[in-house]
Amino acid sequence: MAEDRAAARPQPALQMADAMLAWYDQHHRALPWRMTPAEQRDGVRPDPYRVWLSEIMLQQTTVQAVKTYFAAFTDRWPTVCDLAAASEEDVLKAWAGLGYYSRARNLKRCADIIVRDHHGRFPGTVEGLRALPGIGDYTAAAIAAIAFDRQAAVVDGNVERVVSRLYAIDTPLPAAKREIRARTEAVTPATRPGDFAQAMMDLGATLCTPRRPSCILCPLRTHCAALTDHDPERFPVKAAKKEKPLRSAAAFVAVDARSRILLRRRPPSGLLASMSEVPTSPFTARSDGETGCGAAPFRAEWQPAGQIRHVFTHFELALTVYRADVGTMSAPDGHWWSPSTDIRSEALPTVFRKVISAALPDTF
Repeated sequence: MAEDRAAARPQPALQMADAMLAWYDQHHRALPWRMTPAEQRDGVRPDPYRVWLSEIMLQQTTVQAVKTYFAAFTDRWPTVCDLAAASEEDVLKAWAGLGYYSRARNLKRCADIIVRDHHGRFPGTVEGLRALPGIGDYTAAAIAAIAFDRQAAVVDGNVERVVSRLYAIDTPLPAAKREIRARTEAVTPATRPGDFAQAMMDLGATLCTPRRPSCILCPLRTHCAALTDHDPERFPVKAAKKEKPLRSAAAFVAVDARSRILLRRRPPSGLLASMSEVPTSPFTARSDGETGCGAAPFRAEWQPAGQIRHVFTHFELALTVYRADVGTMSAPDGHWWSPSTDIRSEALPTVFRKVISAALPDTF
């Protein structure tokens, strides 16, 4: 069957797949969640749990940033069953600083479902994987190809860049995504589809870079339409970005006589759901909060401590930071005092780490 599919493929597609796999055998990146080609030739298969965990972490995040988190997660929760047994609060704490926190909540939900409904085993098909929380088209295809050797087209940002240049696709993103996926499907081989997917991702990350691509070293250079036209950096073509609205609010860092910081939990739904925060004036992606001391959670000698900015997916936020040393007092309802020695282990998203650092330098 695999031979029939391969025979039906155009010769350039076969040549490109062969060139990519030969290049990957020699130049693949060493990543902690990967099995090398040599290990797989010896019969070692990638662990679906580690593939899934790495792919979720890598969404909107760099490889370098993910490595430390991946090591910490797999040390603490080495299997999907271990992760399912963890509390959501502990998962959010371990995720803190990695951003896009819905990923962490879906990670926990997905682990629960795999253990409860699939006896601790990941589905081995794109369709079965896509039905799980937090797993979309790209992630389902990546897990299916890498962990289960399915002939699935894996298209991340790196692959979009490679394929748009390879075929000189003039349609701007995101409208070009359908054509890019179709082109990727056409070239994905039945043999070693996981290695091919990782080869394409590595090519985009190391040679076919957004600026100054190393075309002379590229294994696909003889097939690349953009290189033929001497303008690879023009691709992928992108639609003009909409300017993000700027929202403003105030954040309040209260420190007691024991150097503890006052925290509270955000609501269980919406932006940064269930994460920890210092008190703030209410804000949303569509509305500003108060920026003065009148929004403070209680009376105190609040002193200005600067301003921080943070970019979310749909808006930018400017927080005016205030600090107050409050001596000895009980935490208000729904709040708690976190010792400065424990603050790093709290489920604090990056925006509130910035706030605390503005009021208390060198905390993080």
